[in-house]
This record gives sequence, C-alpha cells and structure tokens, in this order.
Amino acid sequence: MKVKAAGNPAAFLQWVWGVWEEKQDAPPSVDGNMAKRKVHHIYTVAVTIFVNRPFNTEIHQMASGNKRKEELTLRYFSLLDSHLDDLVKGNATEMYELADIARVLCVSQKHLIKIIREERGNHPCHFYVQKIIERSKELLLTTDEAIAQIAYTLTFDPSNFTKFFKKHVGITPSAYRAGQKAKSSP
Repeated sequence: MKVKAAGNPAAFLQWVWGVWEEKQDAPPSVDGNMAKRKVHHIYTVAVTIFVNRPFNTEIHQMASGNKRKEELTLRYFSLLDSHLDDLVKGNATEMYELADIARVLCVSQKHLIKIIREERGNHPCHFYVQKIIERSKELLLTTDEAIAQIAYTLTFDPSNFTKFFKKHVGITPSAYRAGQKAKSSP
C-alpha cells in the first residue's frame, strides 16, 4: 500500500486509520492480532506526534506563531495605554523605556522589536511616540494645566517636551492648544 501522506499529518493519520479499520475486519488469528497491535501502535505514535505535539506540523507553527505575535502586539499596545494612564494619574513617576516594556512583557527587547515590526511595520518606539503624542494632545485639549505641568506629568522637562511635540506634530504645544481651541469655538 502506497502512502501519499508525506508532509501531511491529516492524510497520514487518515491512512493509518484506514489500515487499522482493515485489520479490525480481519479474522482472529495470531498473525491478525499481532498486525492489529502493530497498526494500533503506529496509530498511537502518529497521534502522539501529530496531535499531542502539534508543533511538529508546519501549519500549526504558522497558526500558533501568528496568534502569539498578535497577542504580544496587543499586550504591547495595552501596556503602553495603561502606563500612560498611570503617568497621567500620578501612579507612575518614570516613563518606561523599551527595555522596561520588554521586561514587563517577559520577552527580550530584540524579540519585541522583531514582532512589532513584523506585525505593524514599524519599530515599537514609533508607536510609543504616537501614543505619547496622542496623550499629550488629549491633555492639552481637555485640561487647563500649564504646558510645563503636562510635560512634568509625562516625565519630560518642559523645554524637551516642547521640542519633542514640535518635532512630531509640527507646531509647539501652545500653538496646538490655541489652534484647536480656536477651531472649536464659534
């Protein structure tokens, strides 16, 4: 009997199951019982390899790998949001660095960079900066706090915050606040 199941675990298991069913219909004999036991053993080994240890299959590697990558990416973005919330609420006093984030996520910094780049197309710091800018804009528009206080809240020195904001938004925080307030008032 020729097997066309190389590299295809499902086809291999189906073939072994077919052989097993053939042997079940065989008349009882010493040789027949031995053949049944051998086929049963082969099937058990096959199930152990292809079902209980699915990481041996390429398909499962791809599916579980993508799932893990997505999970890590979601955890990364969730951690950014919660950390920035903690900063704003005063529950944290220092901005995480990428190494800190990787440590919290229980991965190496190199692995985190690799996964976020694969999943989202940019370095994790790119998204971190975007989140900081989003939170800065939100604070500028929803509070009347001085820009220096917003800078301190986000662990920046006020002059560095202004440079950071201008670099990524194109205008200073005070110009942004004034422009947005002018747009919203009739």
